[in-house]
Amino acid sequence: MKNVVLVGFMGTGKTTVGAALSEALGIVQKDLDEVIVAKEGCSIPTLFAERGEAYFRDVESKYLDELLDEGSQILTTGGGVVLRQQNVESMLQKGIVVALSTSEEELIKRLENDTGRPLLAGGVAERVRTLLQQRAGAYDFAPIQIDTTGKSLEAIVAEITNHLTETEEFGEH
Repeated sequence: MKNVVLVGFMGTGKTTVGAALSEALGIVQKDLDEVIVAKEGCSIPTLFAERGEAYFRDVESKYLDELLDEGSQILTTGGGVVLRQQNVESMLQKGIVVALSTSEEELIKRLENDTGRPLLAGGVAERVRTLLQQRAGAYDFAPIQIDTTGKSLEAIVAEITNHLTETEEFGEH
């Protein structure tokens, strides 16, 4: 079975949906950011502060490739993983990519009290709007597009599962 890779802007629900999808499909879920924290031995905000975004993006690409090579898992990613074309190509080659999205208003509401996201420093609403503009179209490459705005977790998982069962590669070994 191929990897199922969840991408999308921060706050779209990748981690929550990934865990529920893992349970529904009976396959393991791994979170790229959690793997980075474990392997690098520090938090992502610390990595950004001490090593910079370029270093973070390098290790993100490295661990993404390692995880994708494992196969047969739900892989949740950070919102910026799509910023490197090599990551996009790897995800498309080694997985079925599902992009989650939600409204700007919902993103701001979900993220306004989150202090663990270095890219939001300096005002959540303004940073969300700026990053959404910068990343416009960045998730469009994903063959499966799911808008999570106003939907229950169960409805989102059902929608993804329906798309996956229609995808020929999903059942391949």
